[in-house]
Amino acid sequence: MDNNNRITAKRPFSCTYTKDVIEILDGLNISLILSTYQAGKVIILSSDGKNMFQLVRDFARPMGIALKEDMMALAGALNVTVFKTDEHLAKTYPNKQDTYDAFYFPTTLFRTDYVDIHDIAFTNMGLVGVNTSFSCLSRLDGRYSFEPIWKPKFIKEFVPEDLCHLNGMAVDEKSNIRYVTAFAKTSSREGWRKNKLTGGVLIDTKTNEIILESLPMPHSPRVYKGEVYLLLSATEELIKVDIKNKTYKVIAKMDGFIRGLSFKDDYAFIGVSKLRKTHTFSDLEIAEKDIHAGVVIVNIKTGKILGEIKYENSVDELYDVHVLDGIKRANILNYQQSLDHRALITPYGCSWIENRDAKEKDEEKKEENTSDSKE
Repeated sequence: MDNNNRITAKRPFSCTYTKDVIEILDGLNISLILSTYQAGKVIILSSDGKNMFQLVRDFARPMGIALKEDMMALAGALNVTVFKTDEHLAKTYPNKQDTYDAFYFPTTLFRTDYVDIHDIAFTNMGLVGVNTSFSCLSRLDGRYSFEPIWKPKFIKEFVPEDLCHLNGMAVDEKSNIRYVTAFAKTSSREGWRKNKLTGGVLIDTKTNEIILESLPMPHSPRVYKGEVYLLLSATEELIKVDIKNKTYKVIAKMDGFIRGLSFKDDYAFIGVSKLRKTHTFSDLEIAEKDIHAGVVIVNIKTGKILGEIKYENSVDELYDVHVLDGIKRANILNYQQSLDHRALITPYGCSWIENRDAKEKDEEKKEENTSDSKE
């Protein structure tokens, strides 16, 4: 694109972005958080109206992201991590004080092992993930690896065989789980693969009724301002669903395997993936296109693409995209980093604390160095 700008040219995670992206993020007073399981990273993108800022953090196979008030949850390879942000922690971060207005610090880790959680959300039934391996929705509360709370009516038993490729979950404004997406109505081991281009379904979780079927790889169902949207990944389309009439309208079409959807005002932020030759879906026509992974910004009223972020390297596939509403600059620590930068998070306040273990090790090294010099 002619009016592109660039972050960290010729370095890992270099990306180009249109000028409109800077203006949109700054004008909406938001940041974006992305998960890329292929690269093993969580990425936060922010703008001050003149520049783009990118923060890249290591996570093992990050997938679905959930946000509610000051909490965040992230589905990973073997666990789900819950984070809390606090304004005081953000402003007093020892490495960069007075830089961030949100700081997501890990508070809880649920071990799930190989259940392959895709979408995840804070709901009125607790923290719930789409358990793709066992073809169900599962609650995470620490008592079990997972607790099944719902499954499609065509799934008869809980077996770790990815029977229908259940992947997406939509939660309404009252935190009710409303809809899910799957690649097929199959109940055999990875049965969805046989008809993956035309077998997809949108299911109402309250009635267990199939609202739409014959969908081309549906992902990322969302309820936004009372309307239901989702992505048809194989045909590169953002659609709005008419639940009553069981039909849908195409809002926008773009190039790339699209997955990950979030909204702010009239803007939709959509993740775009480039399908590698080793990807499960590399046999799709999309895989032959010259595509860069990134984010496309669409006006949901007009269907017009208003801005794009394109990764030049390091990122081929995104899973989730979320708006961090009201946040200009955000930071996040993974579990390992939280051992080096420790914090106390309580109902009465949050603060960074001195890492005594690290301090003792430093003192021991100093003593050793002193003894060596005396000898």
